[in-house]
Amino acid sequence: MVPSIRDLAPIRDRLSAPAAVIIATPAARLTSDSVAAMPIPDFVAHLRAHVGHDLLWLSSATAVVLDEAGRVLLGRRSDTGTWALPGGIIDPAEQPADAAIREVYEETGVVAVPEHLIAVTVARPFAYPNGDKVHYLDLVFRCRAVGGEARVNDAESVEVGWHPLGSLPAVSERTVSFLSQATSGSVATAFAFSGLAAVLGDRW
Repeated sequence: MVPSIRDLAPIRDRLSAPAAVIIATPAARLTSDSVAAMPIPDFVAHLRAHVGHDLLWLSSATAVVLDEAGRVLLGRRSDTGTWALPGGIIDPAEQPADAAIREVYEETGVVAVPEHLIAVTVARPFAYPNGDKVHYLDLVFRCRAVGGEARVNDAESVEVGWHPLGSLPAVSERTVSFLSQATSGSVATAFAFSGLAAVLGDRW
């Protein structure tokens, strides 16, 4: 079955969170008592030893993984309790598509292959509960499942599963946007452009 963008229509009126929730949750909403600590990559921990809680600009890879039935793979995050697409920080010198597939397997146990890059986007800056400030450049890939079994495969998720596009659990508008792009039939990559006036000002 080929998933269709029309399948997303029933969930648009019952979104549970603003666009930034999955990738950027304001620290004010989180406390150390209400969320689990997420693992920190070694290279980020090394940087933090030098910069403390100051803002870091990091790259991340997100995967929209679809199976043969047109269902999408989602995990319920251990830190926020929200449902999200699998993904995470890209390691130094790691190809973004490699990072997306690695994160899918590490978080869900599903083996997938990337089909195309669907979006390049910048999330809102935010802070983790411990005060670490971060700003993510996110590369989003449409992927196809080829093996494995969906399961909770690490500490980053408390629940993992396949979901029909027409009956998703509560997800953010940002996630719906990625799903729409992934199922639109287009192989073009979505991106935001602020316009020449905003970028170049009086120089053009």
